[in-house]
Amino acid sequence: MEEIKIKQLSFAPDNPPLPVIVAAKVAGITLPTDTSATSPTLHLPNGLKLHGTHVILRYIGRVSSLSNFYGHNAFEASQVDEWLEYAPILSSGSEFENACTHMDKYMENRTFFVGHSFSIADIAIWSGLAGTGQRWESLRKSKKYLNLVRWFNSVSAEYSDALNEVTATYVGKKGLGKLVASKPKEQQSVNGDISEKGKAGSKPFEVDLPDVEIGKVRLRFAPEPSGYLHIGHSKAALLNQYFAQRYQGQVIVRFDDTNPSKESNEFVENLLKDIETLGIKYETVTYTSDYFPQLMEMAEKLIREGKAYVDDTPREQMQKERMDGIESKCRSNSVEENLKLWNEMVAGSVRGLQCCVRGKLDMQDPNKSLRDPVYYRCNPVPHHRIGSKYKLYPTYDFACPFVDSIEGITHALRSSEYHDRNDQYYRIQMDMGLRKVHIYEFSRLNMVYTLLSKRKLLWFVQNGKVDGWDDPRFPTVQGIVRRGLKIEALIQFILEQGASKNLNLMEWDKLWSINKRIIDPVCPRHTAVIEERRVLLTLTNGPDESFCRIIPRHKKYEGAGEKATTYTKRIWIEHADADCISVDEEITLMDWGNAIVKEIIKDQDGNITKLVGVLHLEGSVKTTKLKLTWLPETKELINLTLVEFDYLITKKKLEEGEDFLDVLNPCTKKEIAALGDSNMSNLKRGEILQLERKGYFRCDVPFIRASKPVILFAIPDEQDHTVSPTSRIAY
Repeated sequence: MEEIKIKQLSFAPDNPPLPVIVAAKVAGITLPTDTSATSPTLHLPNGLKLHGTHVILRYIGRVSSLSNFYGHNAFEASQVDEWLEYAPILSSGSEFENACTHMDKYMENRTFFVGHSFSIADIAIWSGLAGTGQRWESLRKSKKYLNLVRWFNSVSAEYSDALNEVTATYVGKKGLGKLVASKPKEQQSVNGDISEKGKAGSKPFEVDLPDVEIGKVRLRFAPEPSGYLHIGHSKAALLNQYFAQRYQGQVIVRFDDTNPSKESNEFVENLLKDIETLGIKYETVTYTSDYFPQLMEMAEKLIREGKAYVDDTPREQMQKERMDGIESKCRSNSVEENLKLWNEMVAGSVRGLQCCVRGKLDMQDPNKSLRDPVYYRCNPVPHHRIGSKYKLYPTYDFACPFVDSIEGITHALRSSEYHDRNDQYYRIQMDMGLRKVHIYEFSRLNMVYTLLSKRKLLWFVQNGKVDGWDDPRFPTVQGIVRRGLKIEALIQFILEQGASKNLNLMEWDKLWSINKRIIDPVCPRHTAVIEERRVLLTLTNGPDESFCRIIPRHKKYEGAGEKATTYTKRIWIEHADADCISVDEEITLMDWGNAIVKEIIKDQDGNITKLVGVLHLEGSVKTTKLKLTWLPETKELINLTLVEFDYLITKKKLEEGEDFLDVLNPCTKKEIAALGDSNMSNLKRGEILQLERKGYFRCDVPFIRASKPVILFAIPDEQDHTVSPTSRIAY
């Protein structure tokens, strides 16, 4: 890579080349500036000059050390050029919103403007939008350009330090122009901060990792393959990615596969799937089991050095002795005796199975994690990757500090539940003679009415209380996505929590509220009527022959497409709606017009069975109290099963020592039969829709044949919609 040496960037004071300044800042290129020129000019040390914003921007894209900054290959570089040529349209007042509409549609299924990497194309567009000042800020708040705003906020968050500094200096409320007068740093208004109120945008964390060197940070996300990724793990994964991007470093994925009794290839495969779903960009995948030979050598080395010993004390007695600070009778064994028992453990003999290896640390330390922790245990169960080669396995406490150091990890991010074991981690690394790895703590994400222990979640799976690890009642990534959560909502929710060390118990309502803001502007609208006790309304002046109209699936979003609505003389409405109608009352039939109910027919028990009325299409919808959904009486209606879920437990938070089996929710799933409009035969699995006046749903099983219902899962939102008067939606 060509060494970057720039003498100066000169430009007119009222027309700074924002994309160039942003690109240099993001790439870490020092860029002295001079505001005495009439147009952007880059002065190189050898006397050569480059003129024009996009010429200079391309130069920075080529010489920067950031990967794929000017595209991954020649084709992507050409795409970058296209967007650089397009970007100036954003400064054209009349074309600005048309350009936003075009880019919003383009970004619907994209993370970056070109390929799969951040490039100068993103910088050119970001700068063009930010450079308009208040005009773009107003549109960001209007929810008009959902995909474009999502991308803009994502870029703002990932490169917050650089972008905030540039915009604070060069962009005012009226847009790009003369240098903005500097304010003290603590007073500057930062574009797009994620505040406690949840505004999406720039740096979400008011913390820094210790002893950081830009470009040399290496982090790891290290799940144990003993379950699927849940919302708590997601926080750890996203924090690792955030800090890696912030410090231009790397993240690796490492499977801590040291307990073959709990682990399987199924969990490995699904964890990788979930990591991809979260959008985590990792350098490589490793396994603690890759280091089993070196870990055994290290354990034997510590035994020889008198820093570890083999103990055959029964487990319960050992636990009591550790609590009471009582040394094991085996602590004073000779090195020879320890090595003899170690070899028995390696062989997996009857004698070896009675033993474990413990570190010889300090049995009197007030921090009980330092009271001779266990390093190795025997386990005859075959390992999911390497079979029956080993009869003993390292504990997490022993393996983690070793592998972190060996793999070049600079900072180990751990939730604060491990706080008491931090001293143990450092002591073990010191005894091993390995490079110290910095620990950074963050608070564990806890949710109300939710169990995050994989052991407890496994109980629900094994006892048939749920349908699997992807059950919509589970807090796993696959479960909540299947429930209808968009990954963008999860990421925004977690980033808003930040890297605080303060313990907190979060409400699901906030997450589902964010989700609603994402899905509502774009999801299509459909109609359903609860099948039980539905009521037929005959419109005496209705059409003798049914007819169809093509109407939008979403009145404010063309991208949702169109649907066909059939109009007939006889229509279905819900019994609950029929109960609210009085004789001669004028009602509004949604997507049709007004009607007046002339007759209400009831059975001998007083239940409404039929209604008779007349269309009154000239009536005003503003004057009616009831706006009702309805379906035509045709054979084309789709059978639906609407499924609502509730929490698995009935208590917000379990107290320490409290058994979750005592607070199980006896009813966590409710199915309701309904009929849906004929367009719902085209729903795809995973598609999110809104049933008018019922709420949001995700299609879990699409239309196969008329005898099999389409299955829709209810998606919670902060208004807690219900699909029937007696049910409630919760998580």
